[in-house]
Amino acid sequence: MSEAAVQAQGKKKESIGEFIKHTRGELDKTTFPSSEDVRGTTLIVIIAVIFFAAYLFLVDHAWTYILDGLTWVVNKIAGV
Repeated sequence: MSEAAVQAQGKKKESIGEFIKHTRGELDKTTFPSSEDVRGTTLIVIIAVIFFAAYLFLVDHAWTYILDGLTWVVNKIAGV
């Protein structure tokens, strides 16, 4: 049996009120980003998405062009 299971067996369940009190205490310890930070990181994400979309678009079209060229060459060699 794991250590956590052994500890859980010997531990008394806390009441809902205690759970909410502990949860609020932990929530008070957290920090949230400012609206300027959120705006900045959102802009970075949007720019990255646009960049990678354009990159994948170009790579996809390049591969299509290459494969069409190879198909044409193979058809010419095979005489189709």
